[in-house]
Amino acid sequence: MMASVSFCLASYLAVIRPPEPIGCRYRIDIPILTYQRPPSVRRPRGIKRECESAVNSKRPVNLDLGKFHFPLPAITSILHRISGIIIFVGVAFLLYGLQLSLSGEEGFSRVSELLDSFLAKLIIWGILSALLYHLVAGIKHLFMDMGIGEELESGRLAAKITIVVSVILFVLAGVWVW
Repeated sequence: MMASVSFCLASYLAVIRPPEPIGCRYRIDIPILTYQRPPSVRRPRGIKRECESAVNSKRPVNLDLGKFHFPLPAITSILHRISGIIIFVGVAFLLYGLQLSLSGEEGFSRVSELLDSFLAKLIIWGILSALLYHLVAGIKHLFMDMGIGEELESGRLAAKITIVVSVILFVLAGVWVW
């Protein structure tokens, strides 16, 4: 028993950290014990450890993202983040249109003509839909922060409600834009 304790202690070296920069008072240097393999226990070349062969042998070459199936709450959470990115990018275009329309009558008529095109209405509808989805999903997250809908079944129900309410708001936004 005593030999194993002395071997354990012999394989650890006490390392003292260098002092801290000036201004750090009341510091006590505590020795840190680090493991150092004894020189007699060296592994022969060419022999892999068990963990090295397990890690390297079954790694996929390419990840097939079609194999992953996320639950509905995870999908709604990912869509919440994506809608935030769409809003962030879309606000730049909306602010440019606002600045152009406020520059004068010529700018206002130019923005008005631009917004009459199908592509512009589609982009406005997309940004508005992202904003509405982000709002609905944000309200769901606020309820979850209050402790409502944190269980598995209620989380799934909240995700379904988020999708249904968002689709209804998307249709209403499309009717309003067109």
